[in-house]
Amino acid sequence: MSLGDNIRQRRKALGWTILELANRIGSDVGNVSRLERGKQGYSDEILGKIAAALGCPVSELFLNVPSESNNVELTAIGSRRIPVLSYVQAGALTESVVPYTNPDDWLLTDLDLSRSAFALRIKGLSMYSPMSEESFNEGDLVVIDPSVEPLPGDFVVAKNGDHEATFKKYRPRGLNEKGAVVFELVPLNADYPSIRSDYTQVQIIGTMVEHRRYRKRR
Repeated sequence: MSLGDNIRQRRKALGWTILELANRIGSDVGNVSRLERGKQGYSDEILGKIAAALGCPVSELFLNVPSESNNVELTAIGSRRIPVLSYVQAGALTESVVPYTNPDDWLLTDLDLSRSAFALRIKGLSMYSPMSEESFNEGDLVVIDPSVEPLPGDFVVAKNGDHEATFKKYRPRGLNEKGAVVFELVPLNADYPSIRSDYTQVQIIGTMVEHRRYRKRR
C-alpha cells in the first residue's frame, strides 16, 4: 500500500473523479494523477489540502505505507493546521482574537496546541548567533502558543505598541511596585538592543513551542 493508493481509495469511496479532487484542492488532474501513481512528490501544504478534502487527518493517508529506507522510520506529519502570520499580523493580535484571518501560509504540526496557536517566519539577524547552540536563521519557522506562560530563558513573541511583533528571549527581572513582573526581551545577536518592560510598553503575545530550521541548498 502506498500514499497514492490510500488517496485513490478514499477518493473513490467518496465517488469522486480525479478532476473533482483536483478542483477541491485547487490543483489539476495531472498533479493528482501523478501523486496517486507515485510519480510525483508532495509538500505538507498539498497533503493538508488533500486530507481536508477527503475528511481525514494527514496521518491516515500514511496508514500501511512502508518505509523506503532501513534507517528511517516513517512518522505522521500531523493533522493540525496552524496559520503562518507576518510580524504585522502577529502584532495586531489580542487575547480575544484567533489569528486565522488571511494568513501568509499554513503549517502542519502534530503538537497539542491551543486554538490560537500560530507560526512566524524569522526575519532579520537579531536572533542569529552562529557561535551559540541557540540561534535562529532568517527563514526559520517558530511555532507560538499564546496559552503557554513563558519561563526564564524561553523564546517569546511580543508587541510594543508599534503594531508589529518582535521575537526575543524572555528574562524576568523581578517585580515592580505594583507587583507586576518586570521582564527583559533579549536578542541573541549582541549588536541589537534589548527591550525592558519597565522602560518600554511591551506585551507578551505567546511562547515558542517549536523551532523548525530548513537546510539551505548551496
